[in-house]
Amino acid sequence: MLDFKRNFSLKPFNTFGLDEKAHYFITISEEAQLEELVEHPIFKENKVLWLGGGSNMLLTQAFDGLVVKLEFKGKELEFINDEVARLWSAGGENWHDLVQWTIAQGLGGLENLSLIPGNVGTAPIQNIGAYGVELKDHFESLRAFDLQEKRWVNFDREACQFGYRQSIFKSSAKGRYVVSGVGFRLKRRNYDLRTEYGAIGAKLEALDLEPSIENIAKAVIEIRQSKLPDPQEIGNSGSFFKNPIVSNQDHQRLKGEHPDLVAYPAGEGKMKLAAGWLIERAGWKGYRKGDAGVHNNQALVLVNYGKARGAEIKALAEAIQESVYRTFAVALEAEVNII
Repeated sequence: MLDFKRNFSLKPFNTFGLDEKAHYFITISEEAQLEELVEHPIFKENKVLWLGGGSNMLLTQAFDGLVVKLEFKGKELEFINDEVARLWSAGGENWHDLVQWTIAQGLGGLENLSLIPGNVGTAPIQNIGAYGVELKDHFESLRAFDLQEKRWVNFDREACQFGYRQSIFKSSAKGRYVVSGVGFRLKRRNYDLRTEYGAIGAKLEALDLEPSIENIAKAVIEIRQSKLPDPQEIGNSGSFFKNPIVSNQDHQRLKGEHPDLVAYPAGEGKMKLAAGWLIERAGWKGYRKGDAGVHNNQALVLVNYGKARGAEIKALAEAIQESVYRTFAVALEAEVNII
């Protein structure tokens, strides 16, 4: 039985804490419910917003349609051999909780992705990444419902067309598929420990810890908590903008003008610039207008101090983009979905 709610507040379901309403709202926890939903008149007659953890979106107005909250739960673990394990997780599982669970099982690969907000099902859509690791590095497959052909399909890594914070689900197949579960290939020993990116190595040294999957996760959590506000305390969606990728030529130009520019190799004659550095240098760190602002500790994070509207945060984001482009001739692209 499908249980639709009307004029339903989305405030508890988005990490910005924005009190916008959905005309219709429903929670789906079984694949059979999804199959039933797509045949229902309410689904067919309304625009639809699929909602996971609500951590990667900015609601700028009430949603005059149907919001579907995906709550698929469960996980399965298969030991392939002494070296490798295969993990299957339902899309409604919390991402950080899953990462911590893998570490508790002695499985390596996802530790650098600790404390990233959101659910498992949206992780491949964004190809989430942090501290030198991306989801695609340990991804094996996913299961999704094809809304166009109304059937379940599987995607391997190649079919997902992963890129930097990108996948086929954000480009040519945007809006066509609903992810119900994701499969990973993780290590049981001889871990590929990544400590060279960001401040992980320095944090391990400061904590007097040897590199391990547990200690890398601990270092990442401490680093992220020192920079990023808890959405339970201050509404935010983590990193609001992507780190822009520029040519080596543009990087050299900027480096000549700003010797302390923060950047990392991005392959194929390109460099990835630290968006937070650009925003801070343009003078926005700690900025606040009403209840919309830029976080004091991390300029990459836009925040809702309590009663900001999504439209106010969007206007702030646009002002930052204009300012950074005027200052550096670099275009910033939003990482969050603006709705």
